[in-house]
This record gives sequence, structure tokens and C-alpha cells, in this order.
Amino acid sequence: MNRLSPPLDRRDRRRRRRQADLTRWGILGGVVLLAFVLGIALGQALNDNPKPGGTITLERTLRVPTGNPGSTASP
Repeated sequence: MNRLSPPLDRRDRRRRRRQADLTRWGILGGVVLLAFVLGIALGQALNDNPKPGGTITLERTLRVPTGNPGSTASP
């Protein structure tokens, strides 16, 4: 390293190096985050598949007739 470099050159080099390091770490973090999100999506997709021979449930609502339709009892 040249110790006789003007201070401005050294500062510029340090600043450029810091920017390059931040850019590199930012890209690396983005790739790791993308891999994590894709892993979660794949896990959810594999978990959502129905298993063959599973139980099927049918739900029905019974309606009770209201009122007095033709009662044979007289008061």
C-alpha cells in the first residue's frame, strides 16, 4: 500500500470498498431470503396435497317445519 497517497484518494478507495461490501452482502442476503421463501413455498405445496383414501365428510342441515300444519287435536 502506498503511504504517500493523498488523503482524498484513500478516502475514496475506502468508500468504494465499503459500498462494494454492502452491495455484496445485500445481494447475498437477498439470495438467502429468496431460497428461504422458495423452501417454505415448496414445503407448503407438498403438505397441501391430499393423501389418497382420506376421509370425506358430508355436512347437511336439517330443517324442522314450523307452524301447525294440519293438527288433529282440537282445543
